[in-house]
Amino acid sequence: MPELPEVETTRRGLAPHVIGKRIARVDVRERRLRWPVSPDLPRRLAGRRVERLDRRAKYLLFGTDDGTLLVHLGMSGSLCYLRADAPLKPHDHVDIRFDDGSLLRFNDPRRFGTLQLTSAPERHRLLRGLGPEPLGEDFTADYLQRAARGRRVTIKQLLMNGRVVVGVGNIYANEALYRAGIHPARPAGRVSRMKLERLVTAVRDVLSDAIGNGGTTLRNFVGGDGRPGYFRQALRVYERDGEPCRRCGARIRRMVLGQRATYYCPRCQR
Repeated sequence: MPELPEVETTRRGLAPHVIGKRIARVDVRERRLRWPVSPDLPRRLAGRRVERLDRRAKYLLFGTDDGTLLVHLGMSGSLCYLRADAPLKPHDHVDIRFDDGSLLRFNDPRRFGTLQLTSAPERHRLLRGLGPEPLGEDFTADYLQRAARGRRVTIKQLLMNGRVVVGVGNIYANEALYRAGIHPARPAGRVSRMKLERLVTAVRDVLSDAIGNGGTTLRNFVGGDGRPGYFRQALRVYERDGEPCRRCGARIRRMVLGQRATYYCPRCQR
């Protein structure tokens, strides 16, 4: 699933190409996404100018001169900037065509993504109630300590709770906990303040590193320019079960927490 670094990579790649352009038309070939594309979306978007492109959690927000288009890439989606004559591929569900002939193409093999237009994104049901951004000023050790106080849920599951902090998906939760030296199954309320400080730093660092490398391509993620991300080569524990820890040499182990594959070093993470 595209996580925060992949979505941010897409945002940064697309912004210079789409901001300031006017939408000529929208071609919808498949409405049946996770939430169906509204039948009136093409009419409502036609003629609007893209004024900004933001990100909230794993959502792209195309701010226009009259409303905001929310785009979520789902589990397998991508959004690429292409020429007008770019040939269609399987699972190319939506084209947003601009008046200069270029287009944005939404591809989603599993159809778990969504495109929704709203006049008030901060109050939209998909965005309201979300936690702070992990790279923002509100995500601090003090905040995380308050969120974890008295909680028996594992620290990994707390970290992946979008109402606590957004965008820290499975790959990056594994990697951040490894960098911070925290066992992923430790109850959140029993993680020391010192380790929480290390965890906040680790989350920021691993996400920043991933963004700098264009995200992580495990199967089919590509950025807005159609290129894969290269952070996979820097992964220290994720999908490395049975391999030696790059820090101490112990074998990386795998277990399941909250129905998600979890990887850790039994010696480095306590």
